[in-house]
Amino acid sequence: MKNDEGSGRYLTVEGQQTWVEETGSGDPVLLLHGSGPGVSAAANWRSTIPALAARGFRAIAPDQLGFGRTVTPESYEYSFERWVAHALGVLDELGVESAHLVGNSFGGAIALRIAARHPERVRRLVLMGAVGVPFRITEALDRVWGYTPSVDEMEELMRVFSYDSSRFGRDLAEQRYLASIEGGADSRFAAMFPAPRQRWVDAMATPFAEIVDVRARTLLIHGLEDRVIPVETTLTLARLIPDARVQLFSRCGHWTQLERADEFNEIVGGFFSARVE
Repeated sequence: MKNDEGSGRYLTVEGQQTWVEETGSGDPVLLLHGSGPGVSAAANWRSTIPALAARGFRAIAPDQLGFGRTVTPESYEYSFERWVAHALGVLDELGVESAHLVGNSFGGAIALRIAARHPERVRRLVLMGAVGVPFRITEALDRVWGYTPSVDEMEELMRVFSYDSSRFGRDLAEQRYLASIEGGADSRFAAMFPAPRQRWVDAMATPFAEIVDVRARTLLIHGLEDRVIPVETTLTLARLIPDARVQLFSRCGHWTQLERADEFNEIVGGFFSARVE
């Protein structure tokens, strides 16, 4: 079912009405957003989607289960396995056998799991500030997942996510706050990662024995001032994934795709375009 707003449409994926942003043509790129309150594919990837389309890629960015316009039932029981199956289901519904994957934070854990267990579905892999290996939950991530809706709290989270939040401003905090409560989004978010929250970090970890067998050529991106996901997770992945390279951004927090948008888009687009020698 098509929707008149923008380039998105609803698909039925795993029995769930799922909103998918889709722009461009060419090699498909599946973009998996993070798990912040009020997040959506359009918000997370607002500069990345048009940049990929301009370089001749087909950008596919779903609102994952419970986020954005993908509204799950009140009784829905979230699990990492369901999010992984749903991401694969988006590709299945679109008839895409394999795609490049870009995973942000929580979305990175999903992309990594797909690359490890469904290698035939992944062409190249980009993980940015990714969950996916064990680490002690940070105070910042615990606060993000324990979000209590208010404009002030959203503004504080924007300071947590970014190196320099002054560029985002109060208006964006108000927009993200409204998105975080629209249509019961706050109730859905509260049901995803209830305390104690270390268990959700643990559930998203792919075993090292599987990571070392990842076949996809991989680009790992991280902001050096990321307070949400420690940069050590990317360094661990770099040691484990056989064909990996690392891009670290100084003076950058968790939002590399927004804080360093032009460089991020150039690096990712070039990585997907480059021929393998």
